[in-house]
Formats: sequence, structure tokens, C-alpha cells
Amino acid sequence: MFKTRLVAAAALFCCMGLGAAERAALATVAVKTSASAAAGASIDGVVEAVRQTAVSAQVAGAIVALYVKAGDAVKAGQVLLRIDARAANEGASASAAQVQAARAGMNVAAKEYERQQQLFQKQYISQAALDRAQAQLEATQAQVRALQAQSGVANTQSGFFVVTAPYAGIVSEVPVALGDMALPGRPLFTLYDPAALRLGAALPQSALLGLGANPELSFEIPGLGAASGLSKPVSVQLLPTVDASTHTVQLRLGLPAAMKGLAPGMFARVWLPSAAATGAAPKLYVPASALLRRAEMTGVYVLDGKGQALLRQVRLGQVQGSDVEILSGVQAGEQVAVDPQAAAKAH
Repeated sequence: MFKTRLVAAAALFCCMGLGAAERAALATVAVKTSASAAAGASIDGVVEAVRQTAVSAQVAGAIVALYVKAGDAVKAGQVLLRIDARAANEGASASAAQVQAARAGMNVAAKEYERQQQLFQKQYISQAALDRAQAQLEATQAQVRALQAQSGVANTQSGFFVVTAPYAGIVSEVPVALGDMALPGRPLFTLYDPAALRLGAALPQSALLGLGANPELSFEIPGLGAASGLSKPVSVQLLPTVDASTHTVQLRLGLPAAMKGLAPGMFARVWLPSAAATGAAPKLYVPASALLRRAEMTGVYVLDGKGQALLRQVRLGQVQGSDVEILSGVQAGEQVAVDPQAAAKAH
């Protein structure tokens, strides 16, 4: 019995020694901060259109013609869509016919007034008869003007059944199809001007004091490829309001006209000067190989004070080469296992 216990204790000691050896041999790397944190910090931004319009109809009706699709370039005043306008056209024709009838009555009243004037000069009729003829002429003239106004309204409304481009631009979205019902206020197209783009970003309130009156900012748009690099904005604008929920200020940067390939919604990064970056938290990075994904959970193995590897859930940010930004879950300087599978076995 004593011999059996001695063998079991020896086996347990060997296993404990093997686990300690595995932990000692576990390759780790420290959570590092962004290399540019000492010289400045970056904030995420997005390319925006200065002029972006949701084009909608002013009248209701079925869409009978659709001339453009998403991605098409259009000119100012170009016809984009037609709505069934048969009822409106008939109403405009009826108004025009009423105007013609009123003009005919006005011509009769004008000739009658002339005859009454001649008879009055010869003293064949009284002043009252002449006044009645004049009143009849003025009434027919007023009726003509009223019907002309109604005809103008009918013609204007018939023009609402043709939707045109308010300015030259690019059609980014067409949420309707041929045969759909157009309603007042329902967007039919989304149009933006590619010649008027800017970069928008939310600047933390803590970075305001370090910007100064003429901040030296730079930006990059990774979606344009490596050739884009860092660029200087042509203008810098800070909106005079602070968001109460996020405590950020809207920053708008004018983009150089020479930049090609831009589109609204593209991701951008704005680099702040070192004076403004003092209040901004540095970004944390770990190697992409250190990530462990299980179902919907993403984590890394972090070594505690006793050298044990503990799995900790993290939230990921942007990818920088072979490293991944960690938004939450770790702190700078903590040791992270490079091989999560080996860490799991050691744990």
C-alpha cells in the first residue's frame, strides 16, 4: 500500500512539474501601444458629401418610367423618373378650355361696351345702361384672370409628375422600381455631388485645448490604397456645439480637389498634433495570432501575477498589419500568450 502511494505521489509530482514547465515555456508578448502615440493620436472619420439630397415627389401616382440606376452620373435638370400624369393632364386641358371660353365671353362684353358707348354719346341710352355694360366687361375680365391662374396651377402641378435632378451629381441609391407608387415625401433617389466632399470626425472634448487657433492636422484614407498616404486638409472647421451624450465636437476637414476615387461613407483616419493628443488614450495592439475565437466570443490568454494564463474576452478594433487593435479587455504592458492553443493546454 505504501509503495502504491509513493508511485502515485511521484506521478502527481511529475505532472505538476510538466504543467509548470509548459507555463514557463509559454511564449508571450506584451500589449503594446500605437507607435504614434508619443507624437500624436488618431481619431476615426468618414467621408461625407457636402451636398446629398433625397429626391422625392410632390404628388402621388404610379411610376411609369425610370431612367437612371444607382451609380449613374446625371446633369442638372435631367429627367430621372416619370409618374402617371394622365389625370393631371386632363385637368390642365380642362382649365385651358375654360380660359378660352372666358376670353370669348370677355370679347363679347368688350364689343357690347363699345356699342353702348356709341349709343350713350348719341344720347340713345342712359348712364346707368352704360355703367352696366362696363361692369359686365370688368366682370368677364376678372373671370379670365382667375381662370388663367387656375390653369397655371394645373400646368405647374402637371410638371410635378416629372422628377428631375436638382444638380449634377451621382445617383447613390434608387429604392423604388417601375410600377411602384410614388407618394409625397417618399424618397425616390439619393443624389450627391462628387465635387463637394469633406471628411467628418468626432473630436473628443479633451483634445480641444491642444488644437489651438490654426491646428496642424493630417488625414489618411486607407481605402485609396498605399499611394494615398498622409494628406493635409484644405480647410478645418469645428462646429460650435458639443454633443451632450458623447462629449465630442464635430470636426470637418476640406478634402483636396486632386484626390480621386472618393465616395461618401469611406473610412478615414485623422491624425492630431501631440498637444491635442495628450488627452487621448493610446491605442492598444496585440498580434492577430494571439486571438482565440470560440463561437461568438473573442478573447486572449493573459498571464496573471502568478504566471497563470487566464482567458479574457476582448473587443476588437482596426487591423494594423499583423496586429489587431484592442478596444477593451486588456491594458498596456500585460503579457498575452502568442499561441492561444498552447495557453489553453497549459491552463
